[in-house]
This record gives sequence, C-alpha cells and structure tokens, in this order.
Amino acid sequence: MANESAAGADRSGDRGRPARLSRERVLASALELVDREGLSALSMRLLGADLGVEAMSLYRYVPGKEALVDGLVEALYLELEDRLDQAPVSAAAPTAGDFEQRADLQRIALTMYQVCIDHPQVVPLLSTRMMAVPLARRPLPVLRDHERVLTLLRDAGLDEAQSATVLRAFTAWVLGYTSVDLRAMVDNPEEPDPAFRFGLHRLPAKDLPRLRESTPALAERGGPEGLAAGLDALLDRFSGPHE
Repeated sequence: MANESAAGADRSGDRGRPARLSRERVLASALELVDREGLSALSMRLLGADLGVEAMSLYRYVPGKEALVDGLVEALYLELEDRLDQAPVSAAAPTAGDFEQRADLQRIALTMYQVCIDHPQVVPLLSTRMMAVPLARRPLPVLRDHERVLTLLRDAGLDEAQSATVLRAFTAWVLGYTSVDLRAMVDNPEEPDPAFRFGLHRLPAKDLPRLRESTPALAERGGPEGLAAGLDALLDRFSGPHE
C-alpha cells in the first residue's frame, strides 16, 4: 500500500537526520512490526528502532501503547482505502431489479478480506477494540468505510432503515467470515498424517463424530469465493423493488 512505501522509505534524511515522520507512516510501520513479530512484540521502543528514531519522538503521533494498538485498526482501513483507490471496479451490467452497486459492494468486501488475510495478527482487534469505542470516536478511515457502504446502499434505493440493516449484516458477514477463515486449526504442523496434524485424537470420537469427520474440510479456507457467495445471498434478500 502507499503507506507501506512511506514506511519502507530511507529512514535517514540529509546529513544523517531521520526521515520526516507522520501519523500514517508511524502506523504503517507498527503494522509491519506486528506482521513480522506478532502483536505482543509491539512497543514504542521497538517501533522507534524500526523507524530510526527515539521512542519519545513517536508520542507526537500516538500518545501511548494503547493508542498505538488502536492505530493498527486505523492502519488496516487506510490500507483498504489505498487498495480500493488503486483498483477501480469494472462492474458488469446488473440484472433487472438487481443492485447496480453490487459489484462495488463485492469489491469492498473482497478487498477487506485480502487486507485481513495479509495482516492476520491485527484481525482480532477489529472486534475487540471497536466494541469498546463509540461510533463517533472510531478512526476516521473506519467511519469513511461505513459512509462508503451506506452511500452505495442508499444509491441502490434502500431507505435509511434498510441501509442500516444491510450495513450491519455486511460488516458482520465480512469480518465474521474472515475471522473463521483465519482461525487456528492445525494442532501439529510438523505431522504429515492428517489425523495427528489436526489433533483428531484429542476429540472424543463418541461425543464429536461429525466434528472429527469434518475437521479436514473445515481446516480449508473458504477463500474469496465463499465470501462473495455469502454476500450475494445477503444482497439478494434486498434486491428488487423497495417499498
């Protein structure tokens, strides 16, 4: 993403001075650090080292560790915006009574899915941090995403209440589906035998026969095709004339 290129730029300016910082660059570097080392490794000290500055220099852009963790959510949505800007939709002609905006909604969902797949360490924060933050205090890129989806829904002819209902369902489906696709399933990655790789011997055969049988299939990601199919089913529920 564009922010990544900024974060990956030369860290020293003229005469050995650190390159100019910005909030977006700090958050993009924090995202890179978490991708590389995990969320538990995130600290102002390590982030400063990655950026080639003293940790105290970062407090101008993020007031502390908690704000930095919240900023990772902001960084994800900034990357979403960058990717959407770089890949304009080429929408197919809609069928009669269908959402003309369906292709745009699918593109937002699939792009968000890919952003999350690329940054799996941060995905749990999309639920845990946002649950604790009132709507009006969420990062502006998150609010712009809500606005983007609502605008498409209103343009499709849905009224205020219908748009709110679909936004909730859209968000729940995209984030829920992605979280399920990223859940840990492998018990022993070094084990070639599927039964032991997935730890089926830990699941009581008498009590959980269907789960044992289905675990290898459940361990396969549904991928973007499953996400798109579910979103189509959701949008089909609201396609057609709106009263």
